[in-house]
Amino acid sequence: MTIIGWFQILLFIGVVLALTKPFGTFMYKVFEGQRTWLTPIVRPVERLIYKAGGVHEDQEMPWTVYTLAMLLFSVVTLIITYAILRWQAFLPLNPMHFGDAKNAPSYATAMTPDLAFGTAASFVTNTNWQAYDGENTMSYFSQMVGLASHNFFSAATGIAIAIALCRGLGRRSAQSIGNFWVDITRCTLYILIPICIVYALILCQQGAIQNFHAYRAVTGVEGGSQIIPGGPFASQEAIKMLGTNGGGPLNANSAHPFENPTPLTDFLQIISIFLIGAGIVYTFGLYVGNTRQGWAIWGAMAAMWFIGVVVCYTQEAKGNPLIAQQGVETRASVLGDSGGNMEGKEVRFGVARSALFATVTTDASCGAVNSMHDSYMPLGGLVPMANIMSGEVIFGGVGAGLYGMLMYAILAVFIAGLMVGRTPEYLGKKVEAYEVKMAMLASLVLAADVLCFTALSSVTHVPHPATYWNTVPGTPPSVNALASANTNNSGPHGFSEILYAYDSTTGNNGSAFAGISVNTPYWNMTQGLSELVGRFLMIVPLLAIAGSMVRKKCVAAGPGTFPTDTPLFAGLLVGVVIIVGALTYFPGVSLGPVVEHFLLQSGKTF
Repeated sequence: MTIIGWFQILLFIGVVLALTKPFGTFMYKVFEGQRTWLTPIVRPVERLIYKAGGVHEDQEMPWTVYTLAMLLFSVVTLIITYAILRWQAFLPLNPMHFGDAKNAPSYATAMTPDLAFGTAASFVTNTNWQAYDGENTMSYFSQMVGLASHNFFSAATGIAIAIALCRGLGRRSAQSIGNFWVDITRCTLYILIPICIVYALILCQQGAIQNFHAYRAVTGVEGGSQIIPGGPFASQEAIKMLGTNGGGPLNANSAHPFENPTPLTDFLQIISIFLIGAGIVYTFGLYVGNTRQGWAIWGAMAAMWFIGVVVCYTQEAKGNPLIAQQGVETRASVLGDSGGNMEGKEVRFGVARSALFATVTTDASCGAVNSMHDSYMPLGGLVPMANIMSGEVIFGGVGAGLYGMLMYAILAVFIAGLMVGRTPEYLGKKVEAYEVKMAMLASLVLAADVLCFTALSSVTHVPHPATYWNTVPGTPPSVNALASANTNNSGPHGFSEILYAYDSTTGNNGSAFAGISVNTPYWNMTQGLSELVGRFLMIVPLLAIAGSMVRKKCVAAGPGTFPTDTPLFAGLLVGVVIIVGALTYFPGVSLGPVVEHFLLQSGKTF
């Protein structure tokens, strides 16, 4: 560990803190239809969209209609994306002829039906899990229209859900929680697009690629040939990070210099991951009429972030004990330092920035990576895994962190109410059995999704992928293998790869322990289902809570009312998140990274 490493970490959270209030205030004005500096430019476009879509912006929706509109929008865009991916050979902006069996390059990956479904489900749920090499599979049209558009849509949907929940908790004796179509339109026009335009220009200035060129074959300095991809990377990178989508156009993601060319762009990327998630917490405080409520939640999130980054950085900075035992001579060891674990990391960023990026991207539902989590030390790799298991409530994705944390806030006040023997209250409204049941349903659905799919994939035999879609008609695939055979490692590390995969898809994160091959029918289908469950079976119960709470009247605070805008409540909130996660997932992580850590100390690797 180094002083400059800790300085980067503290500088990061300082910048996030400084941006929270102004950005949160801006979002509140946008969603309440108040005038902002963008109004003269954007408002005419907004009105035109409402007129074209037949939307009446002054007509709000009860939670049931709001939910139905969200689900309908998601289903329709999923189908459109699936069609684009399957038919990309017939669509424009495809200079490499991907999807065309006759003209595609030999290294191209076929877009099979299961891969198209898994990818469409992944992007509609803001997961952006990629079971393919982006530069070897997707045309520019598929990247931009099929995938990058979802980066906007899914991000706007998540933010809209969080705002609807804010209204549900902040309004008194109302019947509606907003208009879904208005919310996603304003979010896209006033927040996502303007920031991404400026962001993409900065990335281009720093060296990110933005073109429509065909790939170029070049000869390297050692005489070998290499294919250099091109494409509109900067524009996709901007919304990929701001919208906490994470799915990059290149397989190496933000470790690739075409997507993330300099240390400055790397720092901007991790700031942009937290920007909306941190700001919307302050927006919540404005909606409920008490910004201290928002700061209490912000403090709980920041505390859990700090715990995670300290553990991850410490473990990676220590390095592999087996290398030290073997007396491996490195420049760092000559200087009296282990040099840290640099396997799977970019030398441009080093251990500290890699640990920070890994922590931030899994605190949020982003999934972008500038290093390979599979190469982390066991306890270092446990941190991103545990972050996702928390429900990604540590600032979280675009909206997802706030509505996930509000779920835990309801559970926290319920526990506090049991302690003092009275009906729990939150923000002046009684929390009754219905709200607690919905919060528990959302929590249990996520846990069951992760653990059941992990257990199933550890023992299930599936057809071998090499012959699944290409068998002779009438001849079924003859080779069976365990689904777990797709992992590159055995033992606890192999189990960690499976657990992390479903943890990531359920949590709509999209990052991976990269030592697992998932482009098979079994994995594409099960992970697609996992993503849909993790997204919508969490959102619907929380919207039900919003619909129930918005109708309630305020009750006067009494002697037994537990204040929810204090450091004590923030501490209780942290405790509830950690305890629920530990009780749910401890057996799983014990079989994976925990046991691997202790075996590593005794000289055993996998």
